[in-house]
Amino acid sequence: MKKIIFVLLLLAVASFSFAQQAIDIGLAMPETHVARWVKDGNALKAEAEKRGYKAAVQWANADQSLQNQQIQGFLNQGAKALVIGNINDGVRSVVSAAKKDKVIVLAYDRLIQNTKDYDYFITFNNKKVGTIQGQSIVDALKLNAATPDKPKYITLFAGSITDDNANFFFDGAIEVLNPYIDKGVLKVVGPYPKSSKDKATFARITTENWFANIAKARMEGLLINDAQNITLDAVLAPNDPIARGIIEACKADAKYRGKLPVVTGQDAEFLSVMSIKNGEQYMTIFKDTSKLAEAAIILVDQLLKGVKPANIKVPGAVIASGELAAIGDTGQKKVTVFLLDVTAITKDNVAVPADAGFFSASEAAQIKAAPKR
Repeated sequence: MKKIIFVLLLLAVASFSFAQQAIDIGLAMPETHVARWVKDGNALKAEAEKRGYKAAVQWANADQSLQNQQIQGFLNQGAKALVIGNINDGVRSVVSAAKKDKVIVLAYDRLIQNTKDYDYFITFNNKKVGTIQGQSIVDALKLNAATPDKPKYITLFAGSITDDNANFFFDGAIEVLNPYIDKGVLKVVGPYPKSSKDKATFARITTENWFANIAKARMEGLLINDAQNITLDAVLAPNDPIARGIIEACKADAKYRGKLPVVTGQDAEFLSVMSIKNGEQYMTIFKDTSKLAEAAIILVDQLLKGVKPANIKVPGAVIASGELAAIGDTGQKKVTVFLLDVTAITKDNVAVPADAGFFSASEAAQIKAAPKR
């Protein structure tokens, strides 16, 4: 019995020592229910280790309190830099603690709002994400040839109200769609914010923490209420899990069993790319997160080595300027923003993410396989 207790004590000490192992870079990711964040965390760790850094990654299950504990753990382990994909602005307290410890903080694909305690943000051109989504609806519905006597019908969804990216996605899309709504050739079913600045109406179309089940439930409610006597031609969906939830709701409605509405998406998740290939989801946005992860670590590497801001170069990224500089406005300062480009994926170019190595070999093979007859 004593021997067993001794072994258990040794294991406990080893486990504690491992948990407290010194690191150079802490990688804080928001969640695992959106598949891309799992890929991002693993890619960031691999890129850091490739450059000789000790790195640790944690996912926070969409719980900001948990993420704060994880980040504090990184600081306790001596991290010199943090890469944070935050959940909401409750992360400010640990960002402030990092600044006091002179630890570099890089906001990763989500702006950390309402703070002045960090200087850099790396993301994709998220306004362009929305612009492409909106334009894909215009093209698919042939809105340039539509007339007010035969309008098309759309309903609107947005991402999490705590994620500033949701504003950029929506505004990019709605700025494309507003002129057609004004002409009467496109009619909105359900709440219609003309921009995310209409906070009360915008809140009604947002999706808490990007949870697909919440979007699905809202869609089910729309189908038996506002859209009960209307056949929707399109749904503006901000990302792939939400798009799939919306499609599931539509497939349960007899009106859509023969023809689904045009549904947008984002992140090029495997299930959604297969859905596009099979003629269900209309499109998605490919954001090559492996390139984003590589760019983020290249940036962190230069910052850790003391490269002056004016001399920092991140291949494949441009510094946001003009109206895009607003992407870095935290509400207390404008941080420097590095932007990567994005690509629209439809049935016509469904193999692009697979060709870029975005999927596993088996997933890529399924995407590239000839359609079943």
